[in-house]
Amino acid sequence: MKIHIIYPLALFSLAAIMAACIRNDEPAADSHVTTAEEQAKLTPDEVLQQLKAGNLRFHSGHLTRRNHSEQIRKSAPGQFPKAMVLSCVDSRVPVEDVFDQGIGDAFVGRVAGNFVNEDLLGSMEFACKVAGAKMILVMGHQHCGAIRGAIDDVKLGNLTSLLAKLKPAVAMSQDFPGEKTSSNPFFVKRVAENNVRLSVAKIRAQSPILKEMEDKGQIKIVGAFYRLTDGTLEFVE
Repeated sequence: MKIHIIYPLALFSLAAIMAACIRNDEPAADSHVTTAEEQAKLTPDEVLQQLKAGNLRFHSGHLTRRNHSEQIRKSAPGQFPKAMVLSCVDSRVPVEDVFDQGIGDAFVGRVAGNFVNEDLLGSMEFACKVAGAKMILVMGHQHCGAIRGAIDDVKLGNLTSLLAKLKPAVAMSQDFPGEKTSSNPFFVKRVAENNVRLSVAKIRAQSPILKEMEDKGQIKIVGAFYRLTDGTLEFVE
């Protein structure tokens, strides 16, 4: 009888030891948040490289393990983000994960179609001039419903005026050689990329503050296109 009792206990102990070993092999969850000193030392080029490297980790399935509860506690007294990202509201575009950034690392502004208006310009000026962010990244994405709606001239309540703000990108894309409809993913991509280009140009044209900061090398303003199918980024010139 004693043998039968000891044997299960031994198995239980062995399982506990093995589980502890597995836990010890896992990297500790990152609880670091960007500090004022770290933010001040960063250059716009360094921030761009960090975002590119983060996207490679995201694409390859190697996102940083983070202790979000600890990051929330540490970032509560103040924030010192590296960048501001303007993105679409699309639920398939998890901005912080796309760049493998933690809590407090990035400002994120979202609106369907990732276009620029006065409110977002003010948010960008706050992010860079007041809070010290070193980069503005405008990110369009593959299969964007807002872009497709603008191509189709959809009319629906308040969405009508929103889609009207994307029409300049549709007009800019009329030199596309193929079928110019929302059912052609290549045309939708062209319009989305041109919308990013127009948004970047509008930031420079309508915010003297941000234009001056960029001219002085204090910030970068860049555009990108996110591919839903594989999680990669293409930078838009």
